[in-house]
Formats: sequence, structure tokens, C-alpha cells
Amino acid sequence: RVRLVESGGGSVQSGGSLRLSCAASGFTSSTYCVTWVRQTPGEEREAVASIDNSGSTSYAEAVQGRFIISRDSAKNLVFLAMANLKPEDTAIYTCAAAEFCLVTPSPPNHRGLDYWGKGTLVTVSS
Repeated sequence: RVRLVESGGGSVQSGGSLRLSCAASGFTSSTYCVTWVRQTPGEEREAVASIDNSGSTSYAEAVQGRFIISRDSAKNLVFLAMANLKPEDTAIYTCAAAEFCLVTPSPPNHRGLDYWGKGTLVTVSS
């Protein structure tokens, strides 16, 4: 079965950096898109970055220029490098995947995703 496991969350000060990792397993093919979705209590989910199998990416406006999503398809890993973090970036970050996805949606979208990890907490203090 498909599993997505995140790692790399933690606490940083404003302006700091973190890199999240998402390890994927159980997919029957490599044609899946991965989206990083964040959520804070009481708020709507927000898709922040997405990548497809060809390496095409899309970003939410709020993170454009600060976050970079990348993928190591050989190792089934997806990364989210986050720089110049702000307190408003504080959230639980979850990686999610849409199977049989050829082109990543632009802007990224948290709907229509087939599989979800459990999330990792990112806390940015001012």
C-alpha cells in the first residue's frame, strides 16, 4: 500500500531555513504528483508547492521565491526547502500525492489528492 512519511520539521527563528523530506513507497508507477500542504488549527488547508514526475513545479504565491520543491525519483523522495521563514509559515506540513498524475496543477491544489502523510510540525518564532 502507499505510504508517505515526512521528516525534517522543527523550530527555527524568523529568517531561518528548514528542509522537509517526504519518503514515498508503494506506488505501482512513477506517474504521481506530490504536493506539500500546510494547515494551522482553525485555518483552511493550503497547498504550498507541487511537483510532477517530469520535475515541473508550482507554488502558492505566499511561498514563491522562498520555498523550493524537488524530487529524487530514483529514491522516491520529495523535498521542500524553505528559506527566509516567517512566523506565518508556522503550520503542520503534510506531503500528499495524486496517483496517475502527469502534470502538476498550477497553482497547487490540496483537493483531489489520493494519499496523505501524517505531517510534520514547523514552528517559526519571531
